[in-house]
Amino acid sequence: MLLDTLSLFERDPALALVTLATFSLALIFAITVHEASHALVANALGDRTARNLGRITLNPKAHLDPVGTALILFAGFGWGKPTPVNPAYLRPRGWPGMALVSLAGPASNILTAIVFAVPLRSGTVDVGFIGFSSLGDLNQIAGYVLISMVFWNLLLAAFNLLPIAPLDGFKILLGILPPEFARSVARLEPYGPGILMVAIMLSFMMPGTSILARFIGPVMNVLGYLVFGRDLL
Repeated sequence: MLLDTLSLFERDPALALVTLATFSLALIFAITVHEASHALVANALGDRTARNLGRITLNPKAHLDPVGTALILFAGFGWGKPTPVNPAYLRPRGWPGMALVSLAGPASNILTAIVFAVPLRSGTVDVGFIGFSSLGDLNQIAGYVLISMVFWNLLLAAFNLLPIAPLDGFKILLGILPPEFARSVARLEPYGPGILMVAIMLSFMMPGTSILARFIGPVMNVLGYLVFGRDLL
């Protein structure tokens, strides 16, 4: 992201700072809500592992990974520290319990997007665009911040719903499949990170033919209509 805004810094430093700050705030907040929700639901289902490590908090320091945070600023994507969960302590145990904990992350991001969309949909903050080309009045900046919060929370939710390990969608899938079928699918888990990394790299190398965009785009548009009443991609 920082690399993308270098040319903008040359043309309009103030606009570049607002753009970078808004992007960073929105994505860091989305990651924080996401991981804290995993911890909260795991604790509610009987596993106190994350709670004992101080992960039931909206303090970003508890959830941000140094490398993942640096990539957010420089590359425009990143990750937080995975929330530790012991399935043996969950009720229900095993895959059904892990599915509920995993679902909490994307669900919390969708709920967060709904909250930030309220001023936009009610007309309290008037915005007929996504982004802005110059620093205008406070209403314009507020609209940009709110739509960024909506967008990045929904994008994080859509991305994590992909049924690829180690994303939440894979554990949700295992929790809803019949046990026999789930055991077969679970054998693919070790290959998930490699598949995901290849898909991400291909998305950067060939953006026009992004594999991830083909799956995330339709989910984002459905969520956009439900939350905001319009496409977000």
